[in-house]
Amino acid sequence: MTPRTLTAAALLAATLGSVAWADSPRTPLLHVYVQECGACHVAYPPGLLGSASWARVMAGLNKHYGSDASLDAAAQAQISAWLQANAGSGQRVEAAPPEDRITRSRWFQREHDEVSAATWRRPSIKSASNCAACHTKAAEGSYREREIRIPSN
Repeated sequence: MTPRTLTAAALLAATLGSVAWADSPRTPLLHVYVQECGACHVAYPPGLLGSASWARVMAGLNKHYGSDASLDAAAQAQISAWLQANAGSGQRVEAAPPEDRITRSRWFQREHDEVSAATWRRPSIKSASNCAACHTKAAEGSYREREIRIPSN
C-alpha cells in the first residue's frame, strides 16, 4: 500500500468508527456507578455535567438532593475519578446549572421545552429527573428521540 492509500484507509476507518460511535451511548457506564447511583435514579451519562459540577455532587453525597447517598471511600474515589475523566465539556455544560441539577441546565430546558408542567407531575413520571419514565432505554444510556414514550397517566 502506498502512503496515500494508507491515509485514505485510516480516514475511512476513522469515519466509520465515528458513525458507529455516534449511534451508541457516548461513554460506557462504570459498573460501580450504575450499581451505586443507579440504585436510586437513572445513572446519568457523565457528559451531562461538567467536571466542577460532578466534583460538587460527589463532595456532597451526605446531603445529595435531600438524601444521604454516602458511599464507602473506595467506591466514591472510583466513581469520582470516572466522572471527572468523562465529564462534559463545551456548550452543553458551559455553565454549571443551578444546584448542579441536570434538569435545570439550559440544554435540558431547551430539549424539554415542549413538556408541560402537568406532564412532569403525572404519577408515572413524577419529575423531570425521572428520565426512564419517558426515555425507554435511559438505563442503557440511550436517549434517542425514537425511543421516547410519554406515559398518559
